[in-house]
Amino acid sequence: MSRLAGELRFYLNRVSEKLWVKPLAACVLSIVGALLAQMANGTGLGDYVPEVSGDSVETLLSIMASSMLVIASLAVGSMVSAYASASNTASPRAFPLVVADDISQFALSAFIGTFIYSLVGLIAVKNSDYDAGGHFVMFILTILVFGIVILTFVTWIDRIARLGRLGMIMGKVAAATAVALDTRKRAPHLGGVPPRGDELAGRAVYTSRVGYLQHIDIRGLQEQAEAVDGCITVAALPGTCIAPDIPLAYLHGGANNGEGWDPDEVAQQFQIGRARTFDEDPRYGFVVLSQIACRALSPAINDPGTAIDVIVESQALLSRWQEPLSEDIAPDTACSRVMVPALDVRDLFDDAFTGISRDGAGLIEVGTRLQKALRSLRACGDFETQAAADHHARRAIGLSQEASLTDEDRARLRAIFEQGT
Repeated sequence: MSRLAGELRFYLNRVSEKLWVKPLAACVLSIVGALLAQMANGTGLGDYVPEVSGDSVETLLSIMASSMLVIASLAVGSMVSAYASASNTASPRAFPLVVADDISQFALSAFIGTFIYSLVGLIAVKNSDYDAGGHFVMFILTILVFGIVILTFVTWIDRIARLGRLGMIMGKVAAATAVALDTRKRAPHLGGVPPRGDELAGRAVYTSRVGYLQHIDIRGLQEQAEAVDGCITVAALPGTCIAPDIPLAYLHGGANNGEGWDPDEVAQQFQIGRARTFDEDPRYGFVVLSQIACRALSPAINDPGTAIDVIVESQALLSRWQEPLSEDIAPDTACSRVMVPALDVRDLFDDAFTGISRDGAGLIEVGTRLQKALRSLRACGDFETQAAADHHARRAIGLSQEASLTDEDRARLRAIFEQGT
């Protein structure tokens, strides 16, 4: 069941990034509503409800059909502008998160769905022999849909005003990264077990596909290993750029001296796509945050405040990574035949701070905030975190020595660094 839930969650997240899903559902619901009104015929409902004329229902549907087409066009234009702003001011890699915004998707779907419902309702009213009960059902459904549209429009106006703003985009990236980190903390080895240290001694599995590893079906690998009484070591974590010379996994043991393995079937458990995703790749969130900061630090934009905000977000996420799991939550290690390496905290630091320390080396305010963040992480983290934070603090100091800073600013940065050593 857990395997099915994991697979379903991954594909549902991909579907949620598509704009056509909710309008399609609205179309189906519109047809269902017309059929419900048809089913009310002959039930005697008309004897117990107020009489509603067919002309009034038809007028309401006509008004909704004409107005919703205009509002839907306005919504599409506004969302396209917000998407363009997100790509230009933040990072194109944040685009899927903006597209998947629930409120904006629901608003656009509500407007298009109402337009579709109005057309379906008009066709039904004009071509179906509704009695009093059928007209009443259509009237109630129309009023209900109209109320939903009004509430959606009011909410959407507030949302669309902020959708393409840099702060909201950073918040979405940070939230997606936090979810990925929490998921990895609960399953540090993706549901498998730690490697034994002899992973390179097995039979390597390759693929002819090229792209980014998005998802690994650990349960599927477990079934493959159980079928041949062997073990599998995963060699590539989600986010890795896969090519024909990059091994996906190593196979150990197995029936008939390892002849029972089907490497092609093992490779099929690795989902490879054209782009990285946030779901199972915590490093990607740090990469996107760093790209937002580096864009802000470019001479064309010159916005060190955004870089400082990114440093604070990255510091909060790395501190979150250090927090222990609740005592009632045990790490998921159900797949004992699949060995998966844990996430290396040094990679997280590299993704988060390498670009910022390089591009912000000549700005004292950025350097100061970076040194303070790394000092805090050194003080509160475990040994690996301390080593990674110290490495990047020393690197930032070295870069600042070559940047256009005054001697006073260089001495200030070094003083902050030495306070944490």
